[in-house]
Amino acid sequence: MTDKDTKTAAIARFFQAYAAQDLEGMREVLTDDIEWTVPGHHPLSGTKRGVEEVAAFFTQLGKGGFQAEPLFLEANDEYVVDIHRGWTTEGIGKVETLWALVWHFNAEGKVDRVFNLSGDQHQMDAYVWDNFTLAPIPTRLA
Repeated sequence: MTDKDTKTAAIARFFQAYAAQDLEGMREVLTDDIEWTVPGHHPLSGTKRGVEEVAAFFTQLGKGGFQAEPLFLEANDEYVVDIHRGWTTEGIGKVETLWALVWHFNAEGKVDRVFNLSGDQHQMDAYVWDNFTLAPIPTRLA
C-alpha cells in the first residue's frame, strides 16, 4: 500500500465512522490539535480548534441528520481531496449539495487541518440558521 493509498484509506475510515456516528472512530484519524474550517455565516461556521471542538461540531451536525456519500478521493504527499454528496434528513428545510474537503496530513500520518468547501453555501447558511440557535447572552459572550 502506498502512502497515498494509506491517506485515502484513512479518509474512507473517517466517512465510515461519520456514517455510524462513531466519534471515537473519527477521532482516530485526527490529531488532538486539529483545525477544521467550516465556511459560512452561521452559528456552526468558523475554525474548530482541537479534537473536542471538532467532535462537538459533528455532534451538532448529527442533530440535523447530516449524511455524506464520498464520490471522489485523491491524494498526494500531504493532502487528500474528497468530493462528497452531503444532505440532511432532519430539521426545517434541507441541504442537498456537493462538498469538497481538503485534508492535510502531518508527518505522523494523521489529519491536522481540514478546509471544508460548500457547493451551495447559501443553502447551508439558511439551513443552520433555521435549525440551530445561538446560546443566549451572556452565555454566548462568556
